[in-house]
Amino acid sequence: MRNFLAAVLCVLIPVTAFADAGSFKVSYDGGSITEKTGTTVNLFIESNQVRLAKKNEVLATIPASAITEISYGQDVHRRVGAAIGLAVVSLGIGALMLLSKSKKHYVGITWVDGDKKGGFVMQCDKSDYRGVLLGLEGVTGKKAVDSDAITVKN
Repeated sequence: MRNFLAAVLCVLIPVTAFADAGSFKVSYDGGSITEKTGTTVNLFIESNQVRLAKKNEVLATIPASAITEISYGQDVHRRVGAAIGLAVVSLGIGALMLLSKSKKHYVGITWVDGDKKGGFVMQCDKSDYRGVLLGLEGVTGKKAVDSDAITVKN
């Protein structure tokens, strides 16, 4: 019985560990997909396509060859509200909190598939955005564009 249990665990543990390989939890931030902004969705990067799904519902399936651009940007701001709240309790900690910054990482995808054009932006976790960018670059063969470095001239 002990050997049987050990064999079952040896099979199940690796399967469950790699079940979500290629999947990232992201927050949908807007675009041509009909979903509410701020919704947590799963991004699946596969060898020939990129899928966006929410629970058991597939929101979009984009062929990797149809992706025309990958962009990346950050939103950096100071934590003023938290600093004011802490300053009420302790002026020193509140002043130190005012010096800290918060970053949000955004990745955007645009595509053209025949006559269908679209795009969307997603907010990625600070530990996942590099993996998302590398996965998308690897599947599409396109280099991500840093939207913060682009200067717009009117």
